[in-house]
Amino acid sequence: MVKLFIPTADESGATLSAHFGRVPYYAWYVIESGEVKESGVVPNDSDHFGGIGSPPERIRSLGGEVVISAGMGMKAIQMFQEFNIAVLQGKSPSSVENVEAFIRGELQELTQGCLHNLGH
Repeated sequence: MVKLFIPTADESGATLSAHFGRVPYYAWYVIESGEVKESGVVPNDSDHFGGIGSPPERIRSLGGEVVISAGMGMKAIQMFQEFNIAVLQGKSPSSVENVEAFIRGELQELTQGCLHNLGH
């Protein structure tokens, strides 16, 4: 069983956001035996939105083991590495298509952060 998270711009969770840390929502999926067993959307109530803790800490507290992202800053990547949470590069604007690519083993690890400060 694996629980993965995808940053998304709206409550539907349907679309991978171009940003990571400052998105208002994270879609989550529980994958078991190559199938989605559960899914949902949670608000990003990290310190970027007046809550407590960074986005990586928030995802870790929710049991995240994998994050699929379009990009993020190096600090967030390093925090996920410290937490043993895999960070993978999304291939599609569709959250569901990224989950399917994850199940097929087609996503690559995201190891380089963005060089600009746009709220990833």
